[in-house]
Amino acid sequence: MPPTEEHPVTPAPPRDDTRTLATVAHTAFFLLLGASMARFLLRHPGEPRTPWVVALGITLALLYVLGPALGAAPTRRRLLWLGLVVTTWVVLVVLAPSFAWCAVPLFFTALRTLPARAAVVLVALLTAFVVTAQLQLSSSFDPNLLLAPPAVAALATAVFVHMERQAQAQRALIDDLIRTRRELAATERREGTLAERQRLSMEIHDTLAQNLSSQQMLLQAADRTWDTDPATARAHVRTATGIAAHGLAEARRLVHDLAPSELADGAGLPGALRALDAGPDVQVRFHLEGTPSPLPDRVQSALLRIAQGALANVREHSGARTAALTLSFLGDQVVLDIADDGHGFTEPRTGAAGTAGTGAAGRGHGLPAMRARVRQLGGDLTIESTPGEGTVLSAAIPLEPAP
Repeated sequence: MPPTEEHPVTPAPPRDDTRTLATVAHTAFFLLLGASMARFLLRHPGEPRTPWVVALGITLALLYVLGPALGAAPTRRRLLWLGLVVTTWVVLVVLAPSFAWCAVPLFFTALRTLPARAAVVLVALLTAFVVTAQLQLSSSFDPNLLLAPPAVAALATAVFVHMERQAQAQRALIDDLIRTRRELAATERREGTLAERQRLSMEIHDTLAQNLSSQQMLLQAADRTWDTDPATARAHVRTATGIAAHGLAEARRLVHDLAPSELADGAGLPGALRALDAGPDVQVRFHLEGTPSPLPDRVQSALLRIAQGALANVREHSGARTAALTLSFLGDQVVLDIADDGHGFTEPRTGAAGTAGTGAAGRGHGLPAMRARVRQLGGDLTIESTPGEGTVLSAAIPLEPAP
């Protein structure tokens, strides 16, 4: 995900086993109702109660058909419907005890509709009617008729209650998973936003801010020499104009989130590093060691930005006259070294390559930005500096072995 982007979460669909159980119960009810009706008509043809039994049987079937349309929730209409069904069935059993076994599917209906305690009470009453009806049909006392219906009712109730508890536990688990997934997605969005803000802040510091700083220094120098040395002043202005054009390209690249403009011409990282400079007062030399190999875009971009940030610190804080960039391909890693002959420093936390004083630290993105870039790629950033002897900054990034 990351954000990473959020994955939509939808509620779980109704359980298939619940639908299957409902279908089986409805089918069983109509089969038992039809069998009971056939048994009664075969054994009691032409009796005065026959029309009443037939009418009640049809009424019970029609009422039962209306049940699924009312849903399973214990609404007032659903409870009224259940009361009509049970009442019709009770009257039908009083007239024709052979309809007693239709109570088994009604167990399931009661358990689905009523709260647990009320459902158990209703099941017990229905079971009592079933036992009474079976004893009326029997010519002699049969223990099975007394014990079998309660056993069937107890088994059906236990199975249904167990399934309901499992379903509730599963629904609770699904709800927890959905909530956790939403929280994770929100966290990923926040982390992605913070990471992107950090990336943009480093990009702006290493490009636009450095360019603006260079322009400011050049324009200030031009202003100081405008009257005494117009040619030098105009050269400073032309250099500032070039830096402004480069900054405009960087701004457009940031807007479109493309690779660094120095890498866009296909020259690769060595060519981009070779083209870097640290202003008119610092001579920059570039060295390439080892056999160049293709580098991931993230690695090229990070090393280029580190070099730009380090040279900006060299220009602004070190007082150096020369700086050397060395890009080394060592097989399993690529190393970029930036060395200068400036006055160095003693506190690494107060500057970067060639940094002294609080200027770089005050901006807050020099060393922290470099370290963050290298750390994101699994590499190391080391700094060696001695007052009066310059500074060496080294960024080493591991590379995946070639296939």
